[in-house]
Amino acid sequence: MLVGLVPSSAPAPDASALTSPKRRRLAVVVNPNATTTSPRLRSLVVHALSHRYEVEPVDTEGPRHAIELARQAAADGVDAVVTLGGDGTVNEAANGLAGTGVPLMPLPGGATNVFHRLIGMPGEIVDATEHVLSLADRWETTPVDLGRIGDRWFTFSAGVGLDASVVDRVDQRPTLKARLGPWYYATSAVSTFLKHYVKDPPQLVLELPDGRELHGVTAIFQNAPEFTFFSRRPVRLLHGEDLHSGHLSGAVLRHTRPTVMPGVTMRALITPMDLGGHRAVDAVQGLTSAVLRSTDGRPLPFQVDGDYVGGIERAEVGVSPGGLLVVV
Repeated sequence: MLVGLVPSSAPAPDASALTSPKRRRLAVVVNPNATTTSPRLRSLVVHALSHRYEVEPVDTEGPRHAIELARQAAADGVDAVVTLGGDGTVNEAANGLAGTGVPLMPLPGGATNVFHRLIGMPGEIVDATEHVLSLADRWETTPVDLGRIGDRWFTFSAGVGLDASVVDRVDQRPTLKARLGPWYYATSAVSTFLKHYVKDPPQLVLELPDGRELHGVTAIFQNAPEFTFFSRRPVRLLHGEDLHSGHLSGAVLRHTRPTVMPGVTMRALITPMDLGGHRAVDAVQGLTSAVLRSTDGRPLPFQVDGDYVGGIERAEVGVSPGGLLVVV
């Protein structure tokens, strides 16, 4: 039986911990529209955390609001920002905290929760909340890298072109996204590809520091081992990255003819295979800077950490080694 998310078998919190002036302050940024978040869950999490921390909960009210809330919390001197939401909420909070020295503590409240898995946060909300409670006694920050496209940081991956168009389509139907999960992504990918990328897809070029130009219709970037997950299956498009490598891996898909897509899909879903080995893909490792731009005048759709951002015609790509602190 659970009481405020804390098992009844757990020892009662020490009274000194409840009154000590040294209790750490946590700003809890909650996305009430996240897939597995609800008002009841919010109340239970806040109540549980208040046993060991000074808790300041606040709800997001729309896109980019978590950026402002995290930035303001850092300016107010909190010890950490906790997020209750999915990867989109984590991404926005990371954008608000980048370079501030205030760490992030994400709780899983979305459908996929990629970043939570990457840093070793328990996948179930009860276990994750208990874990955060235990961190009050062994507080230690760890730096992780952040990638960047334009003015937007990402914590594990980003995509421009087909991948972003699929995310945009999925985000427009949140009910189906929540109900069908990865299968809605799969069907949306097929329909988006057939409707927008078989004929006349947007054209882009990735300009590298050594003067090379990689032309194509879709670009992806990773600063972590996984690009995303399909249910519990890791999707590792490009190999060789982790959250501490100090650089990115990138790839450009030269075209989207129907004949190449089965091979691309196979390499995405079979873990030992690398997308960079496909004949229609140009891959680059050890990337620290580049310029991405449209070559036909059309804005390029782009997403960061599975969250659709909008369209860009030109953007610098980069990385900030150790640019974000986490407590795990």
